Amino acid sequence: MHFLLIYELNEDYLERRAEFRDEHLALAWKSHDKGELILGGALSEPVDEAILLFKGETPEVAEKFARVDPYVLNGLIKKWHVRPWTTVVGDLAATPVKPAPKR
Repeated sequence: MHFLLIYELNEDYLERRAEFRDEHLALAWKSHDKGELILGGALSEPVDEAILLFKGETPEVAEKFARVDPYVLNGLIKKWHVRPWTTVVGDLAATPVKPAPKR
C-alpha cells in the first residue's frame, strides 16, 4: 500500500530549514534505501506543505518517519498526518487497475 505523509509547514520553514536539512535528508535517503520512502518534497508557490510518499503494509512506516524527523522535532512543521493512497495507475501502482477489454 501507499501512504502520504502530509506536512503543514511553519511560516519560517524556508528561513530555518538549512540548519536541519542535512539531517532530514539523511533520514529521508535512509528510508528510501530501505524501500519505504518513494518520493518526497515541498510543494511550491506557495511553500506551505510537503508531501512524502511511502510504501508499506501499514501507515506506521510514515508515522515512524515523522516522529523522528528533525523538521518535526525542531518545529519547522506545524502539524502532520498520514493518509492511505490507493494508487491504481502507473508502474509503481500498489493496486493496478486496467480498463476492461472492449468487446
